[in-house]
Amino acid sequence: MGRTLGTGVIAVTCVLAALAGGCAPHDESAPSAAGSSSLPRAAAARPVALPDVSHLAKSVQEQLRERHSALMTKLEDRTTPAPELADAYGELGLILMAAEYYEAAASCYLTAQELVPDDARWPYYLGHLYRMKGEAAKAAEFFSRALDLKPADAPTLIWLGEMYLDQSRPDQAQPLFLRALSRDPNSAAALSGAGRAALAKHEFTRAIDYLERALAADPRALSLHYSLAAAYRSAGQLDQARAHLDQRGGGRPAPHDPLMETYEAVLRSPLNYETQGLRALESGQVKEATDLFRKGLELAPDDPKLLHRLGTALFMEGDTARAVQQFEQALRRAPEFPKAHFGLGMVFSLSGRPAEAIEHFAAAVKYQPDYVEARLGLAEALLATGRLQESLPHFERIVELDPGFTGAWVMYAKTLIQLRRYREARDRLRQARRVHPDEPELRDLLVRLPAAAPDGQVRDGRQP
Repeated sequence: MGRTLGTGVIAVTCVLAALAGGCAPHDESAPSAAGSSSLPRAAAARPVALPDVSHLAKSVQEQLRERHSALMTKLEDRTTPAPELADAYGELGLILMAAEYYEAAASCYLTAQELVPDDARWPYYLGHLYRMKGEAAKAAEFFSRALDLKPADAPTLIWLGEMYLDQSRPDQAQPLFLRALSRDPNSAAALSGAGRAALAKHEFTRAIDYLERALAADPRALSLHYSLAAAYRSAGQLDQARAHLDQRGGGRPAPHDPLMETYEAVLRSPLNYETQGLRALESGQVKEATDLFRKGLELAPDDPKLLHRLGTALFMEGDTARAVQQFEQALRRAPEFPKAHFGLGMVFSLSGRPAEAIEHFAAAVKYQPDYVEARLGLAEALLATGRLQESLPHFERIVELDPGFTGAWVMYAKTLIQLRRYREARDRLRQARRVHPDEPELRDLLVRLPAAAPDGQVRDGRQP
């Protein structure tokens, strides 16, 4: 969830006489798992006080109170076995982490770890908690502890390797990915990690091999194209590098991770369902995404973002009519919502209704001037209706916003050529070549332009 879920930190207080010196912060000075095995149950267990949660979604408030109440009930029962009590702490920690109360969640996990030192779940979740906070070194510490408890666990091997890569320690990361591959040779996440570790070590041939195998195992992981482009460029294979760079995008391969699946499903909130739905869309699981967005809308029926997400998923399923309904409903709730206008623009553009597409693309650009995709949709719709002159300012703005977008440069130049503005086309192509010196389509257009232009100066290649 977003940071707006809360700024207060859940207090963890010590009430036992054995700790009369006060509560040291768990994150800094909690006993290690190895050093706490002899602690009595009472010395590890601490009551937890909830903060004001009235600003959270009602469904999340209910979950927090339910889990807090369950923990307090078990704490009050002095006969509760340590593993059961640890589970109660850990389950409260999961929902606190999902709500981004990281310090409180860490306290719960650390207490669970003290109660049952040989349970790998709690250091594993602590590793992810610090990964989410961007503290790679601390995350690695806890993933390493979890790996000591479960040495063959593939997700732990992969995530620990990722933390070492984040710290520029490829020599330590590479063996972990290879151990994961020994368990599952087709793991896209392990292949990706091994490839990026090899790339960091300047082992370009090995990097290309691992990364190509990762992409074959998970073609939807478009971020792999960026790593492949870097590997091919470093190996001197520029054509291959360009091909992958043009296909780069989001989506990284992740290991099959039952513990994190439990975590990701823990929070019954509109935002969590939206996040899960987006992840499903990235993985090509469109039906699953549709179901998740609908669950979110059950909790927040008027949320324009969820309505837009559901419309997008329905459109991807081929249900255009229902997609339009969702986009229109989103606009009734938020008339200036640019993504809903863009969604309608796409539907109408692909349905052969360019005038309506132009209306909605223009609205999206009006409300979000830096919306590159909407500007491109608008420019293409204007071209489709013969309004070439009107499309030019949009192509110009697109290449200003995203100079790396080769296709926009090409379309910009071609439109200028159609308008017989040859000198401007030549100047734009030269500008594009400075940004993309190895792009063959730009080079070919620039070579062919003098033969097509009636202007002698353009034809002879002389400056005006």
